[in-house]
This record gives sequence, C-alpha cells and structure tokens, in this order.
Amino acid sequence: MQLSVVIPVLNEAENVRELAGRLRTALQGFTYEVIWVDDGSTDATASEVRKHSDARTKLICLARNFGQTAAMAAGIDASEGDYIVTLDGDQQNNPEDIPRLLQKLQEGEWDVVAGFRKDRKDSWVRTFPSRLANRLIRNISGVIVRDYGCSLKAFRKDYAKNLELHGELHRFIPILAALRGARITDMEVSHSPRRFGRSKYGLGRTFNVLSDLFLLYFLQKYFRKPIHLFGPLGMITLMAGSIISLYLLGVKLSGEEIGGRPLLILGISLVLAGIQFLTFGVLAELLMRVYYSSGRKTYTVKNVFVGSSNS
Repeated sequence: MQLSVVIPVLNEAENVRELAGRLRTALQGFTYEVIWVDDGSTDATASEVRKHSDARTKLICLARNFGQTAAMAAGIDASEGDYIVTLDGDQQNNPEDIPRLLQKLQEGEWDVVAGFRKDRKDSWVRTFPSRLANRLIRNISGVIVRDYGCSLKAFRKDYAKNLELHGELHRFIPILAALRGARITDMEVSHSPRRFGRSKYGLGRTFNVLSDLFLLYFLQKYFRKPIHLFGPLGMITLMAGSIISLYLLGVKLSGEEIGGRPLLILGISLVLAGIQFLTFGVLAELLMRVYYSSGRKTYTVKNVFVGSSNS
C-alpha cells in the first residue's frame, strides 16, 4: 500500500459523493486507501460514504463526537500506507494537490510536507486571526510552516503514527513531528470556497490555540528537563517572598503598622496563584500524555465498514 488518505468528517453528507469521485481521479496510478472517519455526524454522512464506496474505502464511525484531533488519530491508527495524507472533508482542500505533495515528500527526502493556502477562499473573520496565530506559532516554536491551519499534509508513515495526538493538537502537527526529529517543509496548495455545509470553527478557538501553544512550547523546551523551568521560577519566587517577609518583619519591629499594605499582599498572592495555575496545567498535560502513551485511545470506535468492488 503506497498511500493512505485520512479524512475526518462531521456532517459533510453533501460533500462525500463529489469528494470521493475527485479522489479516484486524482489518485489514478497509486495503490491507495481512503479512510473516512465519521466523528459523530448527525446527518447522512456515514450512509453517503457507504453508498459511494469501493474496494479502497474504509469507514470508521466513532461512538460520538470526539473532535477533529481524535478523529484524525483514529484514521492514522487504521492506515496501512507507506505515506499518509490528511485531508478535510469540506472540499476546500483540493485532492488534486495530493500527488504534488507526495512528489515533494519523496524527492526532497522530507518527512512532513504541509500545505500552504496562499490564496485562501475564506472571509477575513477567519483569515486575519489565522495569520496572526501562524506568525505567533512560528516565532515561539521556531518551526517554519506558513499555514498551521491547513489540514492537507503528507507524512511518512513512521512519523504520522508516532504523533501522539490528543486534545486539539492537530493544528500543531508540524511541531509534534519536529519534536520527533522530522524534516519539515511546506508548499503552496490550492484552496476553494465552501459550497456545502457550514464551518465547524469559530473565533473561540483562538483561546484554545494559545493554551495549546503554551503547552507545546513547554514540551519543546523543557519536556526532558522540566526542572530547568520550574527550578528558577521556584527560587525566584522563594527569594522574592523571603525579601518581602524580612522587609515586613523589619517594619513591624520598628513599630510601624503593616495592616495598611493590602495591595502589596494581594499582588504577591496573585503572582503566586498565576504560577501555580500554569504549573498545575502543565503537570495535568504531562499526566495526560503518560495516560495515552500507555496504549489507551482518545476515541471509541462504534463500527468499521470496508468497501468492496461491488459497492
């Protein structure tokens, strides 16, 4: 099997027939499989996939809506190809670009090739925050990918199957791959306006992106040496607390009242509380990584359908 195409879908029934046909045309000459992952759709998405399936089709129906990251992980886990391509099911990513991604992956000896939607067909409400987020992610992570939000990506199998996807980290796949030592590049791909259905994304995801970015920065810089982060923070906090305590003790011994300094005490408390919240958040994420690295999955499969030549 040369290629596995993984397509997470949620309520995309109107797009299935046309996308399936475009994939067959675009991938002529490849030995491939198309893995549709139905992430708890409430419309006829699963029925449409079965209706338009062939011997290269596999449909994984999740028990409920687990999110795009979990759906993508389920598809990658089930894939058998030497190369794995991820693709959105809304037809805004064009399957005709897949052969070009694979060619660059092979000829340049890259491990991951990410798509870059240079001429993006979305409203400014989506594109403007996306540009800001992409610049911030590049500056913080040091992984130079121009469009982290583009789902069209090609991987070598060994790297795709070791991404350890959970939470909402599908947006940061290039960074996760870089942590594994992958060689990463990107290339321009075409982009189309959405014709059927409606987008599942909103402005609220910006806050999730920032939280995930903090986590990935920690994993990138301090995952193997967390004491290099928490040690200095602890020492600085301890020294600051000691100095303030000695100062207040001196004020008290001099006979002055210290009850009139509530803002100082409040400020110190807030700083310490902020440090504690960040620490607890990172520790919780580390515990989640240990939990999932033990073999547990972030999703539950309801059933699996494999197409046939008679479908």
